[in-house]
Order: sequence, then structure tokens, then C-alpha cells
Amino acid sequence: MVSFYRLPTPPAIGAVLLLLAALTAAAPALAATATGSDAERFAAENEVAMTRMMDGMSVHPSGNIDEDFAAMMIPHHQGAIDMAMAELRYGKNEQLRRIAQEIIVDQMQEIAAMRLALGQPPPPSVPAPTQPAASTPSPSQPASHDHSAHAH
Repeated sequence: MVSFYRLPTPPAIGAVLLLLAALTAAAPALAATATGSDAERFAAENEVAMTRMMDGMSVHPSGNIDEDFAAMMIPHHQGAIDMAMAELRYGKNEQLRRIAQEIIVDQMQEIAAMRLALGQPPPPSVPAPTQPAASTPSPSQPASHDHSAHAH
């Protein structure tokens, strides 16, 4: 996707809260396939994401074209984020996984930009969902490294 703007904030601008809410809402459907294969879990997550996206895009016209556009596009972008997250969880192709990461960052920025354009507050900034949690060190990072003993 060609982007003509970049927000001056971190890539993880905050639509993650919507993602977390979506994943929480999807938990019952996903739990049903918890013991299935990766392909079954991927399919179940994508079905939940598509259903949520299509339901969210069903907007009754308000008479305000801009608000209606954003009201339809935000769930569309969130659906792309949800599907990209499923690719990151289950996909094996590194090139597609990188594309999925880019989709998440780009769509989060666009959701924030639409909200800002309408005068809505941006979502709070939180870590990108493509990164491990702060409490989970990555294999390339030591579990802890204290710089307080070093002279700077």
C-alpha cells in the first residue's frame, strides 16, 4: 500500500487496543479449535476476523460522508490487522510474515489518521502486537542486562 503520510508517532500508534478487544471477543470461537491443527486454528481466527470486519462495516448512513467512510474503513483495516496477526501466529513463509508485520503497522497508522482527521482522540500508544511482550525476552536478547553498574 502506498502511503502519502507518516504520523510523527511510533508505528504502534494504539489501534492495538482494538486488536486486543477483538482477540478477547474471539476467544470462545478460538478455544474450540485450540487442540486442532495450525491450519484449523488459522481458519477459525480468520473466520472470526472476517465476520467481525463485515459486521463492523455495516454502517447506517448518518448523512456525514466523512464519518461514514471512517466508520466503514476502520473495521476494514482492523480486519486486515486481525488476519495479519493470524499469519504471524501460524504462517511459516518469512516473506509473508514480514508483509503481515507491515500490514499491521500501516493499518494501525491509517486507523489513527482517520480518527485524528475526524477530531477523535488517537488510541493510546502501546507496543506493536508484532513484538514480543516486554516480559518475554527474544532469543537474540539477554533476559536482563543492567546498565546501572556501568559508567556512562
